[in-house]
Amino acid sequence: MAQLAPTEIAALAGILGELDYYQLLHLTADAKPSDIKRAYHATSRTFHPDVNRHQDPEIRRAIDEIAKRIAEAYSILRNPRRRKAYDQQIQTGSGVRMQLAEAEAAGSRKQTEAQGRTPQGRQYFNMASANLRQSDFANAVRNLQTAITFEPDNAFFKEQLAIARKKLDPNRR
Repeated sequence: MAQLAPTEIAALAGILGELDYYQLLHLTADAKPSDIKRAYHATSRTFHPDVNRHQDPEIRRAIDEIAKRIAEAYSILRNPRRRKAYDQQIQTGSGVRMQLAEAEAAGSRKQTEAQGRTPQGRQYFNMASANLRQSDFANAVRNLQTAITFEPDNAFFKEQLAIARKKLDPNRR
C-alpha cells in the first residue's frame, strides 16, 4: 500500500466505524489465511505510527485509531474460531466490530455446545456421532433425542437431530 495523503487518512478515520474487517484489510470474505497475513502486514506498514511520525498531531491520532483497528481485525480474522464467530456476526447484521474477548467467548460457546455441557449429554451425543458415521440413522436419532433430554437448550444437538431425521427419512421436510 502506498503512502496516503493526510486528507485520505482523515477520510478513512471518518468511515472507520462503517468498515468491516475484510474491507479494512482489502480482503474478500473467502480470503485464505496467507492472504489475511499478507494484507495485514501491508496495511499495518502503511499506518504504522513510526512511518507517519512526520504528520501533524491530528492526523497521527487518526493513524493510531486506524492502526488499532487493523490489529483488531487481524487478531479476529487470523484465528479460525474467531473468524467464524465474526462472519456469523456480519451475516446477522450485528455490527462490524468484535472485541477479542467476545470472539473468544462465541467460539468457546460453540465448541462447548458441540461437545455437550453435561456428561450424559456428551455420552449420548458421542454415541449418536458414532451411529451417524456408521449410517445407523435410527439409533442416531434415538441417541440425539436422549442427549437433548439432558441438554434441552443445546442448539447444536437439535441441529444434528434434524440432520439425522432427514437422513432417516429423506422425504421429511
